[in-house]
Amino acid sequence: MFFSPFFVPILFMFVHQNSKALLVVFLDFDSQNCTGLRELVTEFMVDMKGEGCVSSVKNKLQTLDGVKKVDVDLSNQVVRVLGTSPVKILAEALEQTGRKARLIGQGVPEDFLTSAAVAEFKGPSIFGIVRLALVNMELARIEADFSGLPSGKHGWSINEFGDLTRGAASTGKVFNPINDAKEPVGDLGTLDVDEKGEAFFSGVKEKLRVTDLIGRSITVYGTEDKSDEGLAAAVIARSVGVGNNCRKLCSCDGTTIWEATNADSVCSKV
Repeated sequence: MFFSPFFVPILFMFVHQNSKALLVVFLDFDSQNCTGLRELVTEFMVDMKGEGCVSSVKNKLQTLDGVKKVDVDLSNQVVRVLGTSPVKILAEALEQTGRKARLIGQGVPEDFLTSAAVAEFKGPSIFGIVRLALVNMELARIEADFSGLPSGKHGWSINEFGDLTRGAASTGKVFNPINDAKEPVGDLGTLDVDEKGEAFFSGVKEKLRVTDLIGRSITVYGTEDKSDEGLAAAVIARSVGVGNNCRKLCSCDGTTIWEATNADSVCSKV
């Protein structure tokens, strides 16, 4: 059972939040042509019963670095956060208020239809979620969470194809539509994985159009220089933008968003 193709990342996020260690990884901004995080609207459905819940949620979120504005729609149980704070941090803050929360959208409000994409790594040994959100037509914000990787440095990239018939080996070359030999657009730099096999990334990438990425793949390599065929890959799929996913009921079996569990989705070790 699935609520939508975008419900799996939510479950992954809430399983991983129990980890005691958080490793923040950044791309090499100079070599990878990246800049600081840009503002997006991140949308959650939160189990709120009244104005007391609204105040609690607002007060908690407004203390976070990077949060510029918090809007709450109590009738629809929707919370929209404008700012640069990563999804992981926002989700953990909402959980700390004692209320159930589910990520339902992210992106630029002015461009709902093509504002977000997601890639899921479903194991059997490497698990992860990568979210890509449009900031403008030449800039994408990227957030990633991985577990099950060998410790050390690993190259990762957006590759040409979403063909996983031979795993990462059939995903083609690094996505490079402008044929830049020095800095391919799809080169995401290096992940620094801790001794638990976990890595977290939050940053932006210039010249990357989310609309061009659907159906391609993200590959994580065993080496920093991407000289091997790759350890794992996941296809990039269209995700929900802001304001498009306020459903609380699954159309397939009638389960509510609050009743769903990890067993309803893919298995995850994260």
